[in-house]
Amino acid sequence: MESLMSAVASRPPVPVKRAAEVDFRSGAVLEQLSAQVLELVQLEQAEFGDQTALEVHTAKDFIFNMLGLVQKVDQRLPVANEYLLLSGGAREGVLDLNPENLGDYAKGADFDLDFTLLVPALKLHDRNQPVTLDMRQSSPCHSWLSLRLCDPVTLARWRICCQEELESEPGEMGAECGAQGEGCRAAIPSLQSPQSLDGCYFSPTLVTDWFWNVVGTAVEELRKNPQRGTPVPERVERNGPLTTLVLTAGTSRVLYDLLPVVSFRGWPAVAQGWLTANHFWDGKITEEEAISGFYLLPCCAPLSGRPDREWRLAFSRSEVQLKKCIPVPMAQAFQAAKALISRLLSRPRAGLSSYHLRTLMFWACDRLPPAYLSSQDPEIPARLLLGLLDDLAHCILGKNCPNYFLPQCNMLEHLSDSAALLVARKLAHLRSDPAEHLRAALDQARQVAQLKKEASSSNGHLPSPGHSQGVGHTPQDDRLAQRLQQLVTENPGKSISVFLNPDDVTRPHFRIDDKFY
Repeated sequence: MESLMSAVASRPPVPVKRAAEVDFRSGAVLEQLSAQVLELVQLEQAEFGDQTALEVHTAKDFIFNMLGLVQKVDQRLPVANEYLLLSGGAREGVLDLNPENLGDYAKGADFDLDFTLLVPALKLHDRNQPVTLDMRQSSPCHSWLSLRLCDPVTLARWRICCQEELESEPGEMGAECGAQGEGCRAAIPSLQSPQSLDGCYFSPTLVTDWFWNVVGTAVEELRKNPQRGTPVPERVERNGPLTTLVLTAGTSRVLYDLLPVVSFRGWPAVAQGWLTANHFWDGKITEEEAISGFYLLPCCAPLSGRPDREWRLAFSRSEVQLKKCIPVPMAQAFQAAKALISRLLSRPRAGLSSYHLRTLMFWACDRLPPAYLSSQDPEIPARLLLGLLDDLAHCILGKNCPNYFLPQCNMLEHLSDSAALLVARKLAHLRSDPAEHLRAALDQARQVAQLKKEASSSNGHLPSPGHSQGVGHTPQDDRLAQRLQQLVTENPGKSISVFLNPDDVTRPHFRIDDKFY
């Protein structure tokens, strides 16, 4: 009887395998989409080999040595300057710049690695008075910069980039100053009495013109005296406010976008409201880290701004800190979304850039629960990717994307209806089949990696001075790369430089911060 009862007793239900989650809009399986996202991120974030790391380091040293030469000869840049180096070129959306005139460069075809360097022309850090910006005549997130913020020595140094309010033509004052030399001092009211300072402004166009000229002169000087093992500047080009250099360092082509800026410590009063709101980074970094300073970029409002007067507020220091707090799945989704829309927005550029996507990522991190953003669910990267694309489409159709630090500034206000509709159509096409567009991005990333691999194995780029065409790196190069890698590992967060004597390259010298070895 017992055996009969056990035979008819209910058995535990067989576990049912969870059905794969599918995107309603495109029909894509989210887990498969997530796998594509992760593969794309791994390809784009492949770690440097020792040789590439050494080449990137020598390219960075070339840039800093060139800027040191600019300061030595021109004597306008601050002696103890503080540069901000950002990974990715300006076209990658690391800065809020108008994208129309930043030039066209393709990874793999024109360069292998790209960086953006903010170069403070003025460093207003050490003043004992609050920062004051003249926003009376500017759009939100923009400002004119009166030279009353500067001391008399700095004013005299930068007279060639001054503009008087009563000038009839933009740039006229700067041209007169350049021609008259010291005699120009009497023509600038701000150099005479504090009461007349409001009429004299630091001109973004004159600053970028000056920077382009002095960098070009310094690069030509370095070309005349090449040193063994130093990178070769293959291209030096002007792209809007940017000065772009493409350097060949061994087998690597490194692109640098250099941008002259005004650097401030502290936090602008116009952005104080941002500090009172709740944010995703609360408790992860201190407020002092989040608001360590800000910049003025030489970039005016797209519609009504004056390029000769108007600077754009930028919070790049803060963004560097906030990126450390982005949950990994969201960072992966952003990387994939950026790869997709960079292909979509490349031509024609309609005033939209990857910086808008970065802004939406910050807003999403504030809006969504931390547990959701950090979930280990295999579908999460795909969900976040599709969410970012949907957010972007919503912003484009509404022509509304509030600046993360200054929500009163709509960064898409300038979009025309026709431009917004064109981009929205492209984005809708992408959103209808994200898997196919991810496959295309993966193919492109693989091709770039293959081109770099072939160039490294054949030494196919133009050689730097002291390198022989077609000859691989020597055992001495290997030992130097290994030593540098060891120093980087043992000294995290410290500045490490390598110095080579052109007459005896077998004995490199290393500097760690201010100590030499």
